[in-house]
Amino acid sequence: MIKKILISSFLLLSLATFAQQGSASPYSFYGIGEVRFKGTVENRAMAGIGLEKDSIHINLENPASFAGLKLTTFTVGGTNSSNTLKNSTTSESANRTTIDYLAVGLPLGKFGLGFGLIPYSSVGYRISSASSELAGVNTEYSGSGGLNKAFVGLGYTVTKGLSIGADVNYNFGRIEARSVAAINDVPYGTTELNRADLSGVNFNIGAMYEHKIGKKLNAYGSLYYSLENSLTSTNIRSVSTFFATSGIDTFDLQESSKKLSYPSKITMSAGVGEARRWLVGAKLAYQKNPGEANEYNSAPNVGYGRYANASIGGYFIPNYNSFTSYFKRIVYRGGIRFEKTGLVVNAESIDDKAITLGMGLPLPGTYSNLNLGLELGQRGSTKGGLVQQDYINISVGFSFNDKWFQKRKFD
Repeated sequence: MIKKILISSFLLLSLATFAQQGSASPYSFYGIGEVRFKGTVENRAMAGIGLEKDSIHINLENPASFAGLKLTTFTVGGTNSSNTLKNSTTSESANRTTIDYLAVGLPLGKFGLGFGLIPYSSVGYRISSASSELAGVNTEYSGSGGLNKAFVGLGYTVTKGLSIGADVNYNFGRIEARSVAAINDVPYGTTELNRADLSGVNFNIGAMYEHKIGKKLNAYGSLYYSLENSLTSTNIRSVSTFFATSGIDTFDLQESSKKLSYPSKITMSAGVGEARRWLVGAKLAYQKNPGEANEYNSAPNVGYGRYANASIGGYFIPNYNSFTSYFKRIVYRGGIRFEKTGLVVNAESIDDKAITLGMGLPLPGTYSNLNLGLELGQRGSTKGGLVQQDYINISVGFSFNDKWFQKRKFD
C-alpha cells in the first residue's frame, strides 16, 4: 500500500510544485524569492532543531541522519499560511496553502538512503497603485514561481555514535515577474514581462554525533555544510503595448543568460536529552551574502548581506511506550528562532522571527504518525517605508513507516 501511495504522491507533487504559489510576501520579488524552511513538520515545530538520528522520522536538514533509519519511511507535509501585510497607513491580508516536501528514506544496514522533492523558494506577490488624477499613472506588479530541489542523499554509520552523509540536489524552476502601467484617459498602456528559467546542482555534507554522558542522558551534535554553488538563469524579457480597441502589440523581446552565485553555508547544532523522552537543543547557521539580484530585480535601494540563524527548541514525550494512555505517547514540541534573511531594503535588514509549537500523534497499531505544527512569526518591519508581514503557519505532515525487502516465512 505504501508503494502505491509513494508513486501517486511523487507524481502529484511534481505537478503541484509548478502550479502552486507558495508565497504572499512582497519581499519574494528579490533574489530567487522567499527561501522556505528545508525540513519536516517535526523539525519545523522545534524551530528547525533536528539532532537525533531518528529511526522512524526523516531529517531533511542533515543527510547523516539517514543512517539512523530502521524502517522504510515515506513522509509528506504541507502548510496553510495566513498573512497580514501592513505599512504605516494600510493593511491587507493574504492566504496560501502549499505542499512543503515529499521524501523517502530506506535503511540499508550501516547505510541509509534518502531521496525526495522540496520546493526551495517561492515568489508570490501582487501590488497595485491607482490614481484618480486626470493624467495619473496606474500600476500593477505581480510575480509567481520559485525554485525546486530534487535530492538524493546517503548516510553511513562510522561508529555506534557517529554517522556521516552527503547529498546532491538538482535545482530547477521558473520565476515570472510582470509589471503593467496605464495613464488615465489614455487608451493604451505598457506591459513588461520577465521570465527566468533556473537550473543548477549543489552538494551538501554532514555529520551527526551522539554520546552518553550519564545513565540516561545523551549529548547530541550535528554539523551540516553546503558547498558554494551557482544557478544558471535563462532570462526572457518582453515589452508590449496594449490598446483598448486593437489588442496587444509586442515591440521588444530580449534574451540573456546569467550565473547566480551563492556562497557556502554552515549549520551547527548541539543539545542534550534522554532518548525517547525529552531533548533540548540549539542551532546556529551562517552564510555570506546568500542572495543575488537577477537582471530584472536589481534596485539601487536593495542589497544583500550576511545570513544568520539562531534557534532553540526541543520535544517532550510523557511515556512513549504507555499502553494505558494515548496522550502519554504524544510528542510535544516547541521552539523559538531569529533569522537574518540577508536581504537589506532601504538600509533596513529584513529579519524573520517566530515562535513554534507542535505535536506528534501516533497512529494506533502502526509505527506511523501524524504531525501538526503552528508557527507565529513576523518578517520585516514598517521602518523606512517598508512592509511588515505577520504570519500564522499551520502545518500538517504524515510519516508512514513499514518494513520493505523482508522475506516472507511460512510454517
